[in-house]
Amino acid sequence: MPTYDIGLEHVSLAFATKTIFTDVTQGVFEGDRIGIVGKNGDGKSTLLHLFRGAQEPDSGRVTKRGGLTFGMLDQRDPLDDNATIREAALEGRADYEWASDNTSREIVEALLGGMSLDAKVGSLSGGQRRRADLARLLLKDWDILALDEPTNHLDVVTIHWLAEHLKNRWSKGQGALLLVTHDRWFLDEVCESMWEVHDGVIEPFEGGYSAYMLQRVERDRQADVRETKRRNLARKELAWLSRGARARSTKQKFHVKAARELIADVPPMRNTLELKQMATSRLGKQVVDLVDVTQIFEKPQGMADIDPDVAALSASASRVDVVNAMYAEPQLHGSVEVAVTDMTDPRLVDAGVPEAVESAEEARKKAEAESGNPQLADDREVRRMNTGGETIGGGTAATDSDDDTAAAGVTSAARKVTVSGREILDDVTWLIGPGDRFGIVGANGAGKSTLLKLIDGTLTPTAGHVNIGKTVKFAVLSQRLDELEKLGKYKIKEVLSRYKPSYIVDGKEVTPGQLMERLGFESAQLMTPIRDLSGGQKRRMQLLLILLDEPNALIMDEPGNDLDTDMLAVMEDLLDTWPGTLIVVSHDRYLLERVTDQQFALIGGKVRHLPGGVQDYLDMVEAIKNGKGLPADTPGFAGTGSSSAKSGKGKAAAVNAAASLPQSASRIAPSSEGANNGEDSTSKLTGKAFHEASKRVNAIERKLAKLEEQKADLEAQMAAHDPSDYGGLNKLNEQLTAVNTESDDLEAEWLELSEQLE
Repeated sequence: MPTYDIGLEHVSLAFATKTIFTDVTQGVFEGDRIGIVGKNGDGKSTLLHLFRGAQEPDSGRVTKRGGLTFGMLDQRDPLDDNATIREAALEGRADYEWASDNTSREIVEALLGGMSLDAKVGSLSGGQRRRADLARLLLKDWDILALDEPTNHLDVVTIHWLAEHLKNRWSKGQGALLLVTHDRWFLDEVCESMWEVHDGVIEPFEGGYSAYMLQRVERDRQADVRETKRRNLARKELAWLSRGARARSTKQKFHVKAARELIADVPPMRNTLELKQMATSRLGKQVVDLVDVTQIFEKPQGMADIDPDVAALSASASRVDVVNAMYAEPQLHGSVEVAVTDMTDPRLVDAGVPEAVESAEEARKKAEAESGNPQLADDREVRRMNTGGETIGGGTAATDSDDDTAAAGVTSAARKVTVSGREILDDVTWLIGPGDRFGIVGANGAGKSTLLKLIDGTLTPTAGHVNIGKTVKFAVLSQRLDELEKLGKYKIKEVLSRYKPSYIVDGKEVTPGQLMERLGFESAQLMTPIRDLSGGQKRRMQLLLILLDEPNALIMDEPGNDLDTDMLAVMEDLLDTWPGTLIVVSHDRYLLERVTDQQFALIGGKVRHLPGGVQDYLDMVEAIKNGKGLPADTPGFAGTGSSSAKSGKGKAAAVNAAASLPQSASRIAPSSEGANNGEDSTSKLTGKAFHEASKRVNAIERKLAKLEEQKADLEAQMAAHDPSDYGGLNKLNEQLTAVNTESDDLEAEWLELSEQLE
């Protein structure tokens, strides 16, 4: 038996209703970087507790090298509510102590940035407590570091920083890392081996998450296991890893040729054209148009609409000893003069103008008293969430004096009110069409939740307007589970009986019960009350009920919360064939790029297109950190709009820029003039520009033909190469990746130019 630094020897453990481990022998050596995956409840966290000594096995023993230090980030932190952040996270360190060392200063600024060290732990939000506990752990030296869901409550930037920190924390061959997380990009980036916890055993795999998926598919194929659904989901996910354009640009940790042979009979993830056609027939041509939208929150409490963690900062303590953030999200402050006839105008109420909030509350109480029904007093949110065909917002700011129509609106208004404060969106125009699958990324506090509320109509923009199509039926998978709380006393069977007896999924007729089983439930759970479900089960039930409502526009805010990697694959598989419009906000870059076709960043008050995926956003952040500022906002993409509330110049700029973009891009923000006149917003090339574009198209076609030959040659070399020569295979794979990347870029350029030449 090998001598582990820390390990299990013939360990068995069972709880009242479930066996966790059966005669397991497994351990950790110095230098290991191990990712741990498995279904929720199969024992991932219990395994870490066994290593830590917080859980005793029923039989067998846990061995540990003498003098070994073991640090663990638990899902429940041990911080004292009465202690300050300085006492709990920094353990009394003075500023000069942590600030004088580059590593400790980076940890503090990355995790505690923007927080006051004088704040009491008890006053912090869940996300802030999580960051404080992670900072406490990383500031110490450990021989073995165990992290249980470390990416929870972290934004994309901080997750990327944490991955780099863990990769560089120890020298090669030193220290050890045990990582439990559902973030598959993080697993692939940090881990060099994987453990799968299932059926009472721990099964090891070499390589990161991608390699684990390859080996798991091959294991299932060779053994011809009976878990058909589980195997097919794994193979489909592997297909995306191997085929996806962005996946090809990341480091490959498996043999590409072998992977492609394994997934040769797996169909593509989704037929985008077919789904768009289906969505168009169900939705019509218009879904949601944000036109010249500016959103301002006058008071700090308005930030609760942005992000709970950020909203809690202002109340957590005095602003003394506030830590400078490693990355400070660009924040805009501005003002808009709004013309209103009534102080209960929703533009003012939703902006947090105190007088308007008070007036709206008085009006609500009066309506409630007159009707005797509290629900009739404020049904705006319920109405908007279930019906389309609305225009939300007045659309005209009082400052738009040089516009004749706006001037007429101002003249007829009884009062002008200036709204000043934090500006979340700055004159954004963004058109969301049928079948569009958009992902949104941004730092905590950037305003992602605000953007979602503007899209579904539950928030009225301070300026501009939101047009919702007549046939749109929204559904929102929020971070909270409030919808299920109302159903807590009912059994699952009783809840499902309220829906249709059958649905069409993947061209087949299925019952709600079958869909439930597809999401990981067992038929025996039909009699379980909703309130008795675990957090992950409630999350899956929430998704199931939303899909049973048959919406045609689905908004998902952090859909991966509380789901294990297998359940994430199940959810993604369901969404692959869903034909409606999909908007996803997530810090999980793997999930975001997996289920959406285009990604956008909310940064600096603009919605910026990310043609290269989440990496483009990280590049923007890196430029800001280096003092370069944001890149020029490209007219024609979401985020610029026509600047009608501030300047008339943007309209012509949007038209000109649209000519240089593919149709899918230019439709995001067409010129207001073109939209009003019903003209095609994509400008066509003429004269010299047409001639130059034609030459470029011909050149691209010749280059693509050569690249195809290179690709075929490289694949043939890889197929004939010695499979044990990993170095040689890796070099060939790098060449193939470079060819694929160049080919993808040229194809995108060819599509742009071809549309302009039509």
